[in-house]
Amino acid sequence: MENRTRAEQAAQALIRLIREKKYMPGDKLPTESELSELLQVGRNTVREALRFLVSRNIVVIRQGSGTFLSEKPGVSEDPFGFSLAGDQEKLTRDLIQVRIMLEPSIAALAAQNATKEDVEKLEQALADVEALIAARQDYAEADIRFHEQIANCSHNSVMSNLVPVIGKGIAVFAREVATTEYDQTRLSHRAVFQAIKEKRAVDAQQAMYYHLLYNENRYVGGKESDKGGNQ
Repeated sequence: MENRTRAEQAAQALIRLIREKKYMPGDKLPTESELSELLQVGRNTVREALRFLVSRNIVVIRQGSGTFLSEKPGVSEDPFGFSLAGDQEKLTRDLIQVRIMLEPSIAALAAQNATKEDVEKLEQALADVEALIAARQDYAEADIRFHEQIANCSHNSVMSNLVPVIGKGIAVFAREVATTEYDQTRLSHRAVFQAIKEKRAVDAQQAMYYHLLYNENRYVGGKESDKGGNQ
């Protein structure tokens, strides 16, 4: 118990060090030996502390390369255990509802706070989606990156950390929806992007709301048609 407490204390001290030194996602941290000196603890305690931080996705350890600050510090890819949900249809509906609550506001913040560089990255993400749509190929992964970049454009750290929820919502929807929609998706994404680029917050919010509402109606309508056909 004493060793565990010491390791947890070392982990908290390392988190403070990361903040003080202003390490950025992807940055390499000092070696175990250097951390032992900096934190004034033994190397075994450092190893335990690092394992604790790995479990929380704060750091990643790459064999032969060292320890690095996670690309999404503290954010799990599946923070709410969606992959274990038994009723995927209900999960899809629930995620769409959460996205309708969150993403229009995120889009509005993005329009207010996006820098020129942010908009350029968003435009590239949009181009990737549009290229796949034009080829009538699966665009789910590119779609996730587009919505992730909108969250990044908001420059709100809490919103950015909700990206896994948004990404999971898109992935589950793409898997569960009956047919892939190409043209309306292209138009909706373009409208959201244009509003963010031109810093029209209200328009960005409405464009995102209509985009998500359309998807919700399409999903619900498809499920009702399936039930009707099965009766």
